[in-house]
Amino acid sequence: MSWLEGGVARRRSYHVGNLRAQLLEEARALLESGGIGQLNLRALAARAGIAPGSVYHHYASKQALLAGLAAEGFGELEAALKAAAGTEALPIRTCALAYFGFARAQPALYALMFDPPILAEPEVDAARDRAFKVLEAAIAQAASQADRDAKTVHQIALAVWACGHGAAAMTLADPGDRDGRLMEEVISGLEALFRRR
Repeated sequence: MSWLEGGVARRRSYHVGNLRAQLLEEARALLESGGIGQLNLRALAARAGIAPGSVYHHYASKQALLAGLAAEGFGELEAALKAAAGTEALPIRTCALAYFGFARAQPALYALMFDPPILAEPEVDAARDRAFKVLEAAIAQAASQADRDAKTVHQIALAVWACGHGAAAMTLADPGDRDGRLMEEVISGLEALFRRR
């Protein structure tokens, strides 16, 4: 086998139209296995079995790649919140469970999504806003919020979002909380706030 044949044999096959999705998939695997420090465009190209120039065609820099990955993460969070908000159960509980479940299932991606320099990227900011709007709409539809104006609902949604983010970060930082005690306490507290008196 010549060196040329060897190089070709090592490369994975991919469809040109799916390269961007493949790169994000491989980047996520690198992120989950080694963190942001292990993720660079050359390592990504090697893992995907493509020439480094092909990566640069889709992502001009590591920052652009990370932004794409974070935006994809917020898209998945948005979908999870939509699915949760559409259930018959209390939307606050189901949305909170979806939020916490996402954070616990993909801790490295979740951390990247809220990394300040990445969050400042326009595509990430827009994706976060879309996910937040799902939560805001679920809160607006709660029976206990029927008499609230749009500004107040927005403020309540921001408070719930911040609470959820803080609780998720605390849960991820506590390896001893495997059964989700903190998560359940936070959800119960949110339900108490939304319960009609």
